[in-house]
Amino acid sequence: MIHRRRLLGAATMLAGTPPLVHAQSWRATYPELVFAVIPAENASGVLNRYGPFVEYMTRTLGAKVALRVANDYAAVIEGQRAGNIHIGNYGPSSFARALMTGASIEAFAIEVNLDGTKGYHSVFYVRQDSPFQRIEDLQGKNLGLVDPNSTSGNNVPRFAMHKMGINPEQFFGKVVYTGSHENAVVALSQGSVDVAANWWNDKTESNLLRMARKGMVKSEDFRVIFTSEQIVNSPMAYLTNIPAELRAAIRAAVLVMPQQDPAAFERLTDGKQRPWEPTDNAAYQPIIELNRFVDNLRRQRN
Repeated sequence: MIHRRRLLGAATMLAGTPPLVHAQSWRATYPELVFAVIPAENASGVLNRYGPFVEYMTRTLGAKVALRVANDYAAVIEGQRAGNIHIGNYGPSSFARALMTGASIEAFAIEVNLDGTKGYHSVFYVRQDSPFQRIEDLQGKNLGLVDPNSTSGNNVPRFAMHKMGINPEQFFGKVVYTGSHENAVVALSQGSVDVAANWWNDKTESNLLRMARKGMVKSEDFRVIFTSEQIVNSPMAYLTNIPAELRAAIRAAVLVMPQQDPAAFERLTDGKQRPWEPTDNAAYQPIIELNRFVDNLRRQRN
């Protein structure tokens, strides 16, 4: 009876920790795992934010996890399609695009806001001192978007403008892809564009507030003139053709990270998120439909 209790106690302890077991069964084939991030901020910001995360994953999995800072959203998509990126941190539209182009990937964790919701918004910013109050006021001015595969920085803005009867390429003087959400705000600050699309959770968290905390801009220098409906939050995804025990180990390590390494989770999220929750590809079917809609708009323009 005592022996059985000891076994049960050991099993309970193991259940609460990420699985280091089975590592030897895949380590020879995967001596290094690559984790890639879409470029939502500049490279140094990504390294500072995700460095502790990959260190935690390396310790927990018992195999080196290397951080790859992608040049653009497409690089993460193509890297996972080619099997060179084992774990990707996506935006919703870039993840949906990866599925649409045949990447063998599976979403396994979704970001969760402090209020428990699992969504965010696309907004249009203008400078505080500008006269513009609505998108319709900006005819002939310059629009800053983020990346063709950005949800809040391209696809949702284009969908919203379509509903307003606006064709961006005809309505604006110039449409500029800035490459990242930070770059879009910088372009707006410098006057290269007159309005910029970006991501916004709520009044307590957004890309603009992250930039303000880093001293890059002052948040009060900008104001929102349009807010979209809520968009499903960003996922992490791994390749489906890596061993099942490795996928299980990655998933478990990510989901328990806030408890196992609170400091790294704080660095990653600025303390503005709850722990990740499990998700799957079905959660992003509406984003696939959004991508198809935007693709159709593009074909009609051409």
